[in-house]
Amino acid sequence: MAVVIETTLGDLTVDLFMDERPIACLNFIKLCQLKYYNFNLFHTVQQGFIAQTGDPSGAGDGGSSVWGVVEGSQKRFFEAEYIPKIHHSSAGMLSLVSVGKNLVGSQFFFTLGENLTSLDGTHCVIGEVVEGHELLRKLNDAIVDESFRPYQDIRITHTVVLEDPFPNPRGFQIPARSPSPSVERLQNGRIAADEDIDDTNGKTMEEMQEMLAEREAIARATILEIVGDLPDADMAPPENVLFVCKLNPVTTDDDLEIIFSRFGVVKGCEVIRDRKTGDSLQYAFVEFEDQKSCEAAYFKMDNVLIDDRRIHVDFSQSVARVTWRGKGRGVIGADGKLDFNNLRDNGANNNGRKNESRTNKRGRNEGRRDVRKPEEQRSRMGSAERRRARELRHQEQEGREDRSRNHNRQRSKSREPTERHRERSDRRRSRSRDRNERRRATSPYRGNRYSPERRRQEDRHNRSSRDRQQRSAFRVQENSQSERRNIERKSKEERSENTQNDRKRLAVERESKFKKKSKRAKSSSTESSDSSDDTESSSDSSEDSSSSTSSDERSKRKKSSKSKHKKTKTKSKHKSKKKHKK
Repeated sequence: MAVVIETTLGDLTVDLFMDERPIACLNFIKLCQLKYYNFNLFHTVQQGFIAQTGDPSGAGDGGSSVWGVVEGSQKRFFEAEYIPKIHHSSAGMLSLVSVGKNLVGSQFFFTLGENLTSLDGTHCVIGEVVEGHELLRKLNDAIVDESFRPYQDIRITHTVVLEDPFPNPRGFQIPARSPSPSVERLQNGRIAADEDIDDTNGKTMEEMQEMLAEREAIARATILEIVGDLPDADMAPPENVLFVCKLNPVTTDDDLEIIFSRFGVVKGCEVIRDRKTGDSLQYAFVEFEDQKSCEAAYFKMDNVLIDDRRIHVDFSQSVARVTWRGKGRGVIGADGKLDFNNLRDNGANNNGRKNESRTNKRGRNEGRRDVRKPEEQRSRMGSAERRRARELRHQEQEGREDRSRNHNRQRSKSREPTERHRERSDRRRSRSRDRNERRRATSPYRGNRYSPERRRQEDRHNRSSRDRQQRSAFRVQENSQSERRNIERKSKEERSENTQNDRKRLAVERESKFKKKSKRAKSSSTESSDSSDDTESSSDSSEDSSSSTSSDERSKRKKSSKSKHKKTKTKSKHKSKKKHKK
């Protein structure tokens, strides 16, 4: 049996314990059907503990059971089941809030932590969240005031009952639609759930710049922590160190120590120089014994002339005094000792000067160039546990490395077989052969036919026959290939002869045509040499000659055709005579 609870942050699906808590589940389901929880406010959210709602007024002291809604205020509370016991063992447990003596009403809460044994036996567990654990994380991260009341409203918008196995109480009526929110339910809210929050509303430009600078500083610190340059993003720089920049390259450590010693005792003064050349990089750090003397120097020495240069003084943002070895490897302090304590500053001794130093963007950016490490190590609660966890991690890593080394050694040994291994393998092979021979000798099918010698002979004979077959097949293939080659050669030669004959014929035809053309040209030249007066006669003679030539050609053709016809007749007669004789 499940109920879906829709909120302004998301949806939750709750699975109810119907068999263990029938009366309490009936009360919760009927209130959901009446839309009693719509627009109810989460009036109490304690991080890692509970998120409570169910009061229509939003004050945290109201609410009534379904029988109180239907029959009257005299049945506002009812006695719920507490047996069998169900513990608040994990996050996402749904419980009805008890007002004492096992009496519960409409208010309920979700657990936001694990093993909340203090709630066992007092409040009635009726279900568990099966979907929507992301919403529980959002509830756990909500921003609340001192009384654990969220600044921005988190409300239930709607409830959906997937299945109702219980009968309706007397006078119970399900509304046709979801009712609109009343004034009573909305009056205890602060910032609406759908209202946009503007952080810059009502702030001056300086305050906005300060807020942006703080955000940038936090972002850079988190990046340095992720990279491993900082032990902790919230680690604070020392309050007794000044950052001095815009120095003259001629200014030395002793000069600065003499100048700043009039404000108090100076523990150390160092002008940062180039490692290779030794030239001054024109900035330095001045460390005082007392914080007050450091503040006095900050107010008095800014924009002061030193060696014809106006210097700039700010509180140091560098933590380079401590050698940070990386995450899980500890920190080496000024005394040279290794420590695994968390270096986060709890901020108990920090005053307004810290915030004032962070607002100065120029000093912060210049001070961020160095690796930031704190001077003093301050432990927090739970540092011993962190040490143990880190030691366990180191031990596990060492164990893994040893295992990997041993594994690699074994693999290398197995890859390089020795003479002993070879001898053993040969012995095993010989033993296996002997065993096979014994089995064959002791088999019930032994005899001349199945003896090992007979088998060897048969194998040899089979091999020889196979070789012969393969050789004959190979020879046949060779013969067929040679025949194909000879046929191809002959075809190629015939083709070449035909092409040569064709070429010769073409040459002869070309020569004959050329001769005919030359003869015609000569005849035309002789005819043209005659005079113009005899053109007509020549033309007549040419016509007569042409007619005579044409008549001669016709007569020749007729004679040739007659002679051919006579020959065919004589042949046919000769054949017929032979047949009659036979």
